[in-house]
Amino acid sequence: MVEGTVVIIDLDRFGEVVEERGWSEYSPNPATGLLTRLVEELVRRWGGYLVYGLDEERGTEEAIVEFPLTRPEELREDLERIREELNRLGVGVTIVAVYGYVGLVERRGDRRRAYTATPTRRLALTLLRRAKRSGGNRVVIA
Repeated sequence: MVEGTVVIIDLDRFGEVVEERGWSEYSPNPATGLLTRLVEELVRRWGGYLVYGLDEERGTEEAIVEFPLTRPEELREDLERIREELNRLGVGVTIVAVYGYVGLVERRGDRRRAYTATPTRRLALTLLRRAKRSGGNRVVIA
């Protein structure tokens, strides 16, 4: 494992938004399709790797991405842009970027393990939950 940044991205109150707008939960809708594209761009631009969440068939509602040898501050501008683009659709998103150890690769699809496999991911999840409880729709850098 090396030092780097764990990023967790999660759409806010997504179930409510889907119901309110009549969007599908099971195929890409405007928000999940956009988030899929933005996460793919972020991964390519910064040489990150996807830990969990990218779903081109259903659309992406949440994602965990790790960026070896990258500080959270370096990602801030791109993370803010993701938030702004989703806000233009009227969808809130909470994004947390935490510096620590990255690099533990595990089976894809194991959601619980993806969020808790390392202390850095557990801290990111704690900060995500805290940010969502206080209203969400923000970028948290730690």
